[in-house]
Amino acid sequence: MEALKLNEASEKHKEKESKSTKTSIYRIVWRWHFYAGLIFSPFLIILAFSGAVYLFKPQIESFLYQDLYYVKENHSSTISPSEQISRVKEKYPEGIVNSYKTYDDPLRTSEIGISNDGQSLSVFVNPYTGSINGSLNSEKKFTEIFKKLHSELIIGGTFANRLVELAACWCVILLITGLYIWWPRNRASIWGTILPRFNKKGRIFWRDMHAVPAFWLSIFVLILIATGLPWSGVMGEQINRFATATNTGTPPYAYSWDAKPESIIRTRDVAQDGPWATENLAVPSSKASSYSTISLEDVSYIAGNNKVAKPYAISMPQSEKGVYTITTSHTKPGDNATLNIDQYSGAVLTDVRYNDYGITAKAITVGIALHEGRLFGLANQIIGLIVCMGLIGVVISSFIMWKKRKPSGKLGAPSKVQDKKLTRSVFFIMLALGILMPLVGISIILVFLLDRFVIPKFKPLRGWVN
Repeated sequence: MEALKLNEASEKHKEKESKSTKTSIYRIVWRWHFYAGLIFSPFLIILAFSGAVYLFKPQIESFLYQDLYYVKENHSSTISPSEQISRVKEKYPEGIVNSYKTYDDPLRTSEIGISNDGQSLSVFVNPYTGSINGSLNSEKKFTEIFKKLHSELIIGGTFANRLVELAACWCVILLITGLYIWWPRNRASIWGTILPRFNKKGRIFWRDMHAVPAFWLSIFVLILIATGLPWSGVMGEQINRFATATNTGTPPYAYSWDAKPESIIRTRDVAQDGPWATENLAVPSSKASSYSTISLEDVSYIAGNNKVAKPYAISMPQSEKGVYTITTSHTKPGDNATLNIDQYSGAVLTDVRYNDYGITAKAITVGIALHEGRLFGLANQIIGLIVCMGLIGVVISSFIMWKKRKPSGKLGAPSKVQDKKLTRSVFFIMLALGILMPLVGISIILVFLLDRFVIPKFKPLRGWVN
């Protein structure tokens, strides 16, 4: 009988110990979630808001710049691209023509890119009459402001780009830790778990308005982050290296017309807004010839003959060895194309299409189209908008929840757990995530050093934080 009582006592002790361990892990994870949210939430609002606006770039620009983008009526015939460029040169005699872009909409103007007085301008020409509708500074378009806000926080530069990438990567950790905190510990009702309790007030209401939408949006937010990372500085470079090492980017056989060119000039150096998969491809050289260069009409004919889908841009050769580069990337992923044309003979030196991409490049190309809201039209844009607005709502609800529970004069962070073994275990799990996302790993080490060596040295700061 006494042995039975001892066994029951032992079981109760183990159960209590297990419960205590789970509670400690919960508090450690909550503490990481709290600090990550406090630091990076403002950046997530900026990314979500700017992304939501940029999703509707085609509609916004068509409305704001309709006098530049469109002609009132189309005619039976157009004037030649060369003549259109001549009209632009008449108006901008000092300008250097960089590109010519044509659209599949018969009411769209041709867009001619020039460098003039240190500025990059897009000049819009009526393809039927040759009259110039006007011009825009390419970097000052309304949607470009939001693009720069989304990728560089307006200020630009490497630091801002890395900060955006860091915020996006920490959002992944916020989602993982948030799902752990949200996960039901028992047979909880659907209310407060997958549906918010609207009949509650105060912290419980705001907790549900934070946790429940975050649960439903989590997979969509992860997709948005994953499809945006190829543009980032650190993770993007890792993705590039992975695609190259595994031959799943744009493999050498994609150069179906010639040997792989040896060149330090890349597609991104000569063509704007080309496909992600080909922006790092080496550009071949034209073979010097005593013959004159081919015309822009010839290049347009080559594009049509090779079934390059509109809209496409033709980038001009900028030297004797330069080539015409035809790129299209703002249509469906399957229509992506990058062609390099010898400026003298008209020979197609390289022709790289979506079907030539490796599996990684194909997946990223589809992901980018999804991220920009053009993979499946308006529905894609609306889903993206809902996710962005939902993310902003989740952040705002977390701020309200924090303000309601924060003691006066304190930060309101979850208290530290004294079990160093558990704390260390969670820390190393976080570091493992940091290996996958290097900027996160560096920031975790900095936070650890700050928490371990700096905060304890200053009593007022220690009291405020804890």
